[in-house]
Amino acid sequence: INECQHGESYPCYGDCYNKPGSFDCLCHAGSSGNATIQGGCRKDLLSPKTRLAIGVVASVLAVLFGFLGWEVIRHKQKIKRQALLRQTDEFFQQHGGQILLEMMKADGNDGFTLYKRGEIETATNNFSKAHVIGEGGQGTVYKAVIDGVAVAIKKCKEIDESRKMEFVQELVILCRVSHPNIVKLLGCCLQFEAPMLVYEFVQNKTLQELLDLQRSRRFHVTLGTRLRIAAESADALSHLHSLPHPILHGDVKTANILLANGLVAKVSDFGCSTIDERTQAVPKGTPGYIDPDYLVEYQLTTRNDVYSFGVILLELLTGRRPLSKERKSLTLMFQEARSNGTIIELLDSDIVDEMSMRVIKRAADLVSQCLVVPGTTRPSMTLVAAELRRLAEADEVKRSPQPPLVLEDLRFMDMGSTTNTLYGESRTSGAYSLEKKAVLSIEFAR
Repeated sequence: INECQHGESYPCYGDCYNKPGSFDCLCHAGSSGNATIQGGCRKDLLSPKTRLAIGVVASVLAVLFGFLGWEVIRHKQKIKRQALLRQTDEFFQQHGGQILLEMMKADGNDGFTLYKRGEIETATNNFSKAHVIGEGGQGTVYKAVIDGVAVAIKKCKEIDESRKMEFVQELVILCRVSHPNIVKLLGCCLQFEAPMLVYEFVQNKTLQELLDLQRSRRFHVTLGTRLRIAAESADALSHLHSLPHPILHGDVKTANILLANGLVAKVSDFGCSTIDERTQAVPKGTPGYIDPDYLVEYQLTTRNDVYSFGVILLELLTGRRPLSKERKSLTLMFQEARSNGTIIELLDSDIVDEMSMRVIKRAADLVSQCLVVPGTTRPSMTLVAAELRRLAEADEVKRSPQPPLVLEDLRFMDMGSTTNTLYGESRTSGAYSLEKKAVLSIEFAR
């Protein structure tokens, strides 16, 4: 049946097209709507050609606007890059970068690298927290790899404009420092708001972590090893203090003494402190190590480093942290013990024996000299280092019994429950028999 021929049964008021078993009824050209009902088609306002033209124009405009949008974004990115370059250059000049370049050229120093901002950002993954290996009073330290070499990148606190010249001079001095017990400064980046210092990376743990292992009885540190580490650390600080323009550390603590293979001490986390005693500075320091004189004068001097080192030496002798869980000061406990004649009870039982008491007493006397307040009569780090070298080489120390196992490499030692913190329960010095305590006390008092 051809439905188009039976309009009474299959009404169509437009163009009818017969199909097998059905039909199509469409509005006439130039109109649209429902052609199966009378008046269902309405004349189009736009002709097909007009609609085609509009479609073409719309497509062209869409492409044009897309191109313009891309150009706007690219222009904004260009402006942003230019602004970053200007800012980077401003930071470089602000931190004395041009002066540093001139000094390095005059000095003939080609072993010190000025890193680009992009290198530092890439190496630290934009300063990801996953790269943080330490935080101190003067900045944050990140572990990174640059040109296939593992490095430690220290992000300093902002430096006052008035200290620009001192900071540059300090960098020039530090890049020339070559000492077996000082972490080598490889270079810097001055293109950030705060300077970035790049040091060699020391693989092993810190002295703080070593003492934590000792406290947990998982690692035995002999008296000889403790005195050697102390002597090496003191020698490093003495070297910095003895430079023509003394370098002050400002945050001496066990966490800033790294241990290389063989437990060789390397002093780290310096370079953002002041350059000499005449310059005012307010580093945060670390509770338990801060010199009381500094809290009064707020002027960093070599004597402040001596005091902080005295606290480290006291930690090595007692096996205790500078602050207990109750925040009781180890230095105060030491002073009370000396006054009461009970210092033997404060010492670490692991290093106390009749053979070594003379050496331990001299070391305790050295602690007292370092911690004296006011600090005008404190010994210099040079004198401290010389005394510790003598003690470390003493016959009594060499003859002291050695532990059955001494681990020389801490890289893979699981710290377990130990934590990299100043606070926590201090291990007692051990159980002495009354007889042994009496003998050792008499020996210590001689």
